Amino acid sequence: MNSISTSLGRNYIDLWKENMKEWDGTLSNRMINDEAEDAFWNAFLEKKQQNGTVDTNAYAHIIQEELLKLLHESDHVLEIGPGWGNYTFCVSEHVKQLTCVDISQSIIDFLKHKTEKMQLNNISFIHEKWEQLNIKQTCDVVFGINCYYRIRDIDKALLKMNQAASRLVIAGMTSGPEKPHYIDLHREHGYSIKFRRRDYIDLQNILYQLGIMANCRIIEIPRVSIYESFEALIRDNVSKILTRDYNQQEVEQALSRYVVEKNGQYEYSYTIHAALLYWKPVNI
Repeated sequence: MNSISTSLGRNYIDLWKENMKEWDGTLSNRMINDEAEDAFWNAFLEKKQQNGTVDTNAYAHIIQEELLKLLHESDHVLEIGPGWGNYTFCVSEHVKQLTCVDISQSIIDFLKHKTEKMQLNNISFIHEKWEQLNIKQTCDVVFGINCYYRIRDIDKALLKMNQAASRLVIAGMTSGPEKPHYIDLHREHGYSIKFRRRDYIDLQNILYQLGIMANCRIIEIPRVSIYESFEALIRDNVSKILTRDYNQQEVEQALSRYVVEKNGQYEYSYTIHAALLYWKPVNI
C-alpha cells in the first residue's frame, strides 16, 4: 500500500481505529465478536418481524434515487453489508445482477426469503466477512452504505472495494450534523455531547491518504421526530448529553427553537445528510 501524506499531517487510518472505541475508551462486544454481531441482527430482525415493520428506512428512498443514477442496467453489482435491504431490492430491479456479501447468516437468510417472496432471480448471496473474502472476479460496481462501523482495517477494506470493481466504487454513509439543540447546548453552554466519533469525512480522508480522489455527493434528508408527550420529548433528546447535572431549563430552551406542539404532540424537525463517495477504480 502506497499511502500519501496529508497536508494536516494526520494518519486518518489510525484515527478511524481509535474512534471505533466508545466514549469510555472501550470497544463494544459487537465490534470485536462476529457471533455477537450476528446475534444482534437476529434479534433485530425478529423484533421487526413481530412488529410488522421490516421495511426500508423512511429516508432510504432519497438515497436510493441518487445511488441509482450511478448505476447502469447492464451492471453486475456487488453490495457489502446489505442489512435488511434498504438498497438491495431497488438496486436489483435496476441492474443485470446483484451479489450481496454479509457476515451475518441471519441477514442472509432474511434477504433470501424476501428475494424468493418478491420473485427476484438476479440476486445471489455470499456469507462471508468482507475483509476475509477471496475475490475471484471483478464486478462492474461495488458499493456499501453504512456498513463500515465495525471494520477495523478500513484501509484494506476500501482497497479491496477498489480492487473488486471494474467501473465504479461507491462508499455511502448517513451523516450529521447532530440534532441542532445538541450543537446549541455545546456552543452556548459548553455542554459535553456524545457527538458521532466517525463520519463520511473520515472515509474521504482515508481515501485521500490511500491516493484515491473520491467524488462526494451530499444528500439532504429532512427528518421529523414525533413525541406523544413532553416527557417523551425530553427523555429522547438528552441521551447524548455527557455533562453531569445539566440544566433542565437550558435543555428545554434549546429544544423550543426547533419543536412545535400540534394536537397534543411534539414535532421536532431537523435535517441530516447522507454522503455518497464514488470513484473510478485506480491502480494502487
